[in-house]
Amino acid sequence: MTVLLSLLVALAGFAQEPLEISGARKGVKYSGDALLVAMPLATLTAVLVQKDWTGLKQAAFSAATTMGVTYLLKYTVKKQRPDFSDNHSFPSAHTSVMFANAAFVQRRYGWKWGAPAYALATYVGWSRTYAKKHDWWDVVAGAAIGVGSSYIFTRPFAKEHELSLVPVSDGVHFGISASMKF
Repeated sequence: MTVLLSLLVALAGFAQEPLEISGARKGVKYSGDALLVAMPLATLTAVLVQKDWTGLKQAAFSAATTMGVTYLLKYTVKKQRPDFSDNHSFPSAHTSVMFANAAFVQRRYGWKWGAPAYALATYVGWSRTYAKKHDWWDVVAGAAIGVGSSYIFTRPFAKEHELSLVPVSDGVHFGISASMKF
């Protein structure tokens, strides 16, 4: 799920070339796009090799929440990109996906793997501002969305704080009820 969403975001990024971008900026942009696909793919591979089905479920919930919130904001806020290519700058989807992945890896497997994942996510965030696709606050918002989503769904947070998510309906309206201990 995370890989499919990452591939779609990466392809959208390739299709939206800025009006004028230097060779160096283009190289940085493409390296960020490549990491957007490579890192979630590596994470998915590791989860499958370890047969970590609980982790896979947690990653899927995190990815769905990350993308849902990110695209809801993109199409609600309609902030112009610094390169004027469109009005879907806020928040950065590349950054939200990468930080969701990094936070998942860190929460699930520890800082030994999490620290390099956060370094790669930070590079991708920087690449989005360097390539003039986002302002720094777009990237910070994307990072917060990604980290927040993974911290909610990835153990040990949910277990330690007795997080409970329950679907609710009155027959007409549907929603999710959430509770947790602080």
